[in-house]
Amino acid sequence: MTVAVSPDACPTLVLNADYRPLSYYPLSLWSWQDAIKAIFLDRVNVISHYDRQVRSPTFEMRLPSVVCLKTYVKPSRNPAFTRFNVFLRDRFSCQYCGTREELTFDHVTPRSRGGQTTWENVVAACSPCNLRKGGHMPADCGMWPAQPPFQPSVHDLHRNGRAFPPNYLHDSWLDYLYWDSELEP
Repeated sequence: MTVAVSPDACPTLVLNADYRPLSYYPLSLWSWQDAIKAIFLDRVNVISHYDRQVRSPTFEMRLPSVVCLKTYVKPSRNPAFTRFNVFLRDRFSCQYCGTREELTFDHVTPRSRGGQTTWENVVAACSPCNLRKGGHMPADCGMWPAQPPFQPSVHDLHRNGRAFPPNYLHDSWLDYLYWDSELEP
């Protein structure tokens, strides 16, 4: 298949069968190749197109900008414990000083004192605060997290993710994305 205009800058927004994005942060996007494959496998409906096309000697197709899954994918109720999801839960802010620079994660009850690597014991922390707290308990060093660590729901992460819209939003996506302007990153 030859390409008339490079479509690499044409990602496809993927919506669930209920017309909501599968994920807000990161935004659920497919490459144009994955979107076209899903169209041919009859797994999606095309909602909107770009003005760009892909062509072969016997075939021509406009690139999809928004697709909707034909089968509803039930979102997981319990998100995976990952460094990224901890940062997203904590809104990419150090829970001790509020900075957004040099984020790491900190065990509120240090591992050296029996603390586990769980949602309820880990918070986002900048490197200077993490080093200052070290292996101390919060009461020993006067460093308490701004919010107690907790296991977020997928809804919590989606809500927080909407506070950080991506740098690029195609016009055809805007009717399906709900960025909360009242939340400040």
